[in-house]
Amino acid sequence: MLPDVAALVDRTRRALDGGPPVVPLPLLSAQAPPSGTALVVRTSGSTGAPREVALGAAALRASAAATRERLGAAGRWVLTLPATHVAGMQVVVRSVLAGTPLTAADPDAAFAPDGLASLLAAPLAGDDPVFVSLVPTQLHRVIAAADAGAPAGLRALARCGGVLLGGAATPPGLLERARAAGVPVVRTYGMSETAGGCVYDGVPLPGVRLRLAPGPADDASGAGVVEIAGPTLATGYLGADDATAAAFVEGRDGRWLRTSDLGTLTDGVLSVLGRADDVVVTGGVNVAPAAVEAVLGELLGAEVCVVGVPDDEWGQAVVAVVAVPAASGTARGARRPEAWGRVLDDDELARVRSVVADRVGRAAAPRRVLEVPALPLRGPGKIDRAAVVDLVRRAGAPH
Repeated sequence: MLPDVAALVDRTRRALDGGPPVVPLPLLSAQAPPSGTALVVRTSGSTGAPREVALGAAALRASAAATRERLGAAGRWVLTLPATHVAGMQVVVRSVLAGTPLTAADPDAAFAPDGLASLLAAPLAGDDPVFVSLVPTQLHRVIAAADAGAPAGLRALARCGGVLLGGAATPPGLLERARAAGVPVVRTYGMSETAGGCVYDGVPLPGVRLRLAPGPADDASGAGVVEIAGPTLATGYLGADDATAAAFVEGRDGRWLRTSDLGTLTDGVLSVLGRADDVVVTGGVNVAPAAVEAVLGELLGAEVCVVGVPDDEWGQAVVAVVAVPAASGTARGARRPEAWGRVLDDDELARVRSVVADRVGRAAAPRRVLEVPALPLRGPGKIDRAAVVDLVRRAGAPH
């Protein structure tokens, strides 16, 4: 085990047993973590300035126990995510509580599919089921490598007992490709405030409760703001009492976290539609970016981010930005661009708009599609939507 990782494992073990909390990044707040805190992690800052979340040992233990119950085994964990974020730290916590060796990637090395295969080789040679957490971007690269004739990473994932996939929305096409290759993908939903993933494949972990509250985009379809209760909730935010009071609400039926996400609940299964503040209002119609991203991801075979940009006629115009790495050419059906950052021409755009209009509705059809080498990220696998909007603005006005 790498020396820094070994030290992190030791600090985590002591924190879970009542020792000093693990603080992967220097504290921004002058306020000391409350008693019982085992971990302080920063949020990704997708809703503004990052906040520091205090998680108690009880919450971390409850999350790990619920994950173990859902997966059916403690297993052996492999760390491929930065331990500065909750998803990476939860891999460490699960490994510590399972009492099995942790295998970790070099934190200074870039993720590579062949490197993932090498990392998984030793754990897969043992008797314990092997579990790993990835973000969609990592899985996309593994599948792209397999398509390019380097399938080692994909084959290794297919031998794992479970591959937790979270941190960002998973394009349906990516999920289908992975499962068709035998990868046991488990989609996770959660956040720093819930000690990481607390909903697996739409179903809450044992002890976790879900409900929907009316929100700005609530309508007859049943969409609302996702609220979460259960033993995995954080204590609160350091040095931000008002933010803590606004996010964590005590009621007769327990303590609930009000998220910023829209979703639907059907027979107890959660479908997340995206952040409430990401909804694009175009011509008076609400458009959920996640629905458009799912269609375009399937159509174009690439990572997609859909945003709204100011428009004199529509209020906001729906624009899609597609990640087309130089090695793989352009999105399916489009000509190879002479320079990156090009806008699809009228014929290409018409085809895309037609498909989206048929599947999601005319209002959701993007008025422009911009190709870029990669989508800007904030945190482990989270798309930086503010940076995407800036890309669109620099590329010029929509049609």
